[in-house]
Amino acid sequence: MERHITAPIDKETAKELQAGDYVYLTGTIYTARDAAHKRMQEALEQGEALPIEMEGNVIYYMGPSPAREGRPIGSAGPTTASRMDKYAPKLLDLGLIGMIGKGKRSQAVKDAIVRNGAVYFAAVGGAGALLAGAIKTSEVVAYDDLGTEAIRRLTVENFPAIVVIDAKGRDLYETAVKEYCTN
Repeated sequence: MERHITAPIDKETAKELQAGDYVYLTGTIYTARDAAHKRMQEALEQGEALPIEMEGNVIYYMGPSPAREGRPIGSAGPTTASRMDKYAPKLLDLGLIGMIGKGKRSQAVKDAIVRNGAVYFAAVGGAGALLAGAIKTSEVVAYDDLGTEAIRRLTVENFPAIVVIDAKGRDLYETAVKEYCTN
């Protein structure tokens, strides 16, 4: 199924999505990778507020290349999501509703997705220049000293992604392999 949805994403919309759905996101999403996740974890451990609100938001695991003249961002392909697995359950419990990356997730992340009615999307690796075309604005909002790993607020329009793990825990990486092997 093909869906056009707006980010931030409400819980009802997240729960309607099914593994295998093609989704086009429009609205506001955030970027954060390893270093930003580590810093957010440290902030939480020290009782400090996070630099961005988690409730209903989507984090794209991406570190952009420098923007070319006239563009808000350079190549913007996904990074391997499993690198954020040790941080994701806590952020999901704080209200994070969606994550965009590539690759499989741990059982702990899958459990947190189900527990919180969230969703994991995959963006196509190797298509960073194409994905950048869906990004209309990019602004660093936290951890500027981390360079490409700073947290950015992106405005996206019809950003293409695929639901890989839905709120019921169905995992496209598992079901697609089984379906392929039976055909």
